[in-house]
Amino acid sequence: MALIAAGADAPDFSLPNQDGKTVKKDDFAGRYVLLWWYPKADTPG
Repeated sequence: MALIAAGADAPDFSLPNQDGKTVKKDDFAGRYVLLWWYPKADTPG
């Protein structure tokens, strides 16, 4: 998958939030969103 340029529109997505509810890109229409994740959060070390 190619990197997304800063300021570009994000592709459509659906992800679980911290409460286990699914959120979609469309849920945030007209708002700025920052997606933050820790790729190694579920790995030892």
